[in-house]
Amino acid sequence: MLQDLAHTKDRVVGLKQTLKAIHEDAVVRVYLAEDVDGFVHTKIVTACSERGVEPVMIPSMTELGNACGIDVGAATAAIIAPDRIHMKKNG
Repeated sequence: MLQDLAHTKDRVVGLKQTLKAIHEDAVVRVYLAEDVDGFVHTKIVTACSERGVEPVMIPSMTELGNACGIDVGAATAAIIAPDRIHMKKNG
């Protein structure tokens, strides 16, 4: 599943963008690093639960960041449906 994230440009990375995508019902899949702090974990899990989305747990922020093509760790990311979101995508 992480390969899907690595091979798409239709993604968002980071807490704020992922939360916005979840609240806009624009996510196809949400990824959450297992080593995030409790605040981030609670925010993402709660938002996903409210929208009926099951987050995919990734062992580390480093692994998730690498899949997103960034040089730092990522706490959370999502594959989005570009026709359902009103924000600039990471790419």
